[in-house]
Amino acid sequence: MASQKLDKLDKQILRMIGEDARVPFLEVARVCNVSGAAIHQRIQKLTTMGVLKRSQFVMDPEKLGYETCAYIGLNLKNPEDFDHVLEELKKIPEVTECHYTTGNFDMFIKIFAHNNHHLLNIIHDQLQPLGLSSSETLISFYTAFERSLPIFVENDED
Repeated sequence: MASQKLDKLDKQILRMIGEDARVPFLEVARVCNVSGAAIHQRIQKLTTMGVLKRSQFVMDPEKLGYETCAYIGLNLKNPEDFDHVLEELKKIPEVTECHYTTGNFDMFIKIFAHNNHHLLNIIHDQLQPLGLSSSETLISFYTAFERSLPIFVENDED
């Protein structure tokens, strides 16, 4: 998919709301030296273009009782079952991401569990019945950092 044509103001807005999604639009307008209505219009445009997909609060999984984060590579017995497996994975609330991949796996998922025993139950009771030929689980000890993609504004050429 080709990148969308964004001007300097779009990028400045994206940078600000990317750093803090709760920043008031009037503060964004002040920093960007435009009206609040202009910011609302730009946010609507960016949403319509699909650049902004959604806004959400980021929750701390550990504080919600999910002490184990794992990444699991899945290989399907029948790769033509991708769509069915995808729909079944969506029914497992602990699965927070699913990617089609190249390399050693057909799919790669991110999953949160209360503990290792809970993770084992999910793998055994919910993932294995999906028709997997194999899987590989990597447990994350700690998220060292995570961030949004950079939005460059300074010296951008439009």
